Amino acid sequence: MDKLVKATADGVRAYAAVTTGLTGEAMRRHGCGALAGAALGRTMTGALLFAANLKEKECITIKFKGDGPLGAIVADASAEGAVRGYVAHPEVELPLTNGKLSVGQGVGRGLLSVTRFTGMKDNFTGSCEIFSGEIAEDLTRYLYQSEQTPSSVGLGVLIGTDGMARAAGGFIIQPLPDASDEVITRLEENLKHIAPVSEMVDNGKTPKEIIAALLRGFDEIKYLSETDLSFKCQCSKHRTEEILMTLSHDDISQLVEDGKAEVVCQFCGEKYHFSKEELIALMNVADQMRQ
Repeated sequence: MDKLVKATADGVRAYAAVTTGLTGEAMRRHGCGALAGAALGRTMTGALLFAANLKEKECITIKFKGDGPLGAIVADASAEGAVRGYVAHPEVELPLTNGKLSVGQGVGRGLLSVTRFTGMKDNFTGSCEIFSGEIAEDLTRYLYQSEQTPSSVGLGVLIGTDGMARAAGGFIIQPLPDASDEVITRLEENLKHIAPVSEMVDNGKTPKEIIAALLRGFDEIKYLSETDLSFKCQCSKHRTEEILMTLSHDDISQLVEDGKAEVVCQFCGEKYHFSKEELIALMNVADQMRQ
């Protein structure tokens, strides 16, 4: 089962997650090829790691809007461990670069934005230019540039020979303000020698074991919490009805003339079908609300 673990040790905090299942679910729902699956899986994992710092009921949206052939990549995640996401062009494939998926080329250059929804009137949005398109490097740079938080973000998705997610996961590690120079040096050395995240997950390592590898040599690791993770969308037929009722009378009338309508959720690919009778009922309600 996909999980996220939070821990601290000697002036350092670390979050690690295994996200193989939810990455595979997103790929299945959107019909992602290997390149899109790797980019989307990394982005969703990053969003879950960012959301781990939020309070209950808060959520976060990460959006890569690059000029590469994948187009926009968006992921929403909540503090409770739910995530959803999509990539604009899931079918795109590119030649490998040094034997690896060309995620950076697929994303391209543009803008990375992160929006925190706190339930207050004003939400917080920060942004920075996309540096490499490799997702983890860009999120590391974002945390430093926009939130003044020195961090190291590691993300990885391994695609199997069947074209689906074989292993996926990630981590964020951050020195706290009181971290000593010795602690930071030890952390930097560990990061130089740690295996890629997807390799660790593929070898069966749990989030706790990933954190133990990140914090090798630290005196005491305090594990704070463990959260179940899942691909979960907030869409429903009722919410789709509410969206349809915001259309103009002429637009809904055209759907009635067509005799049916199909609405597809951009985030999860779920399809909602409406009969002519249902559309007439929605049009009547919408007309009454506009009077």
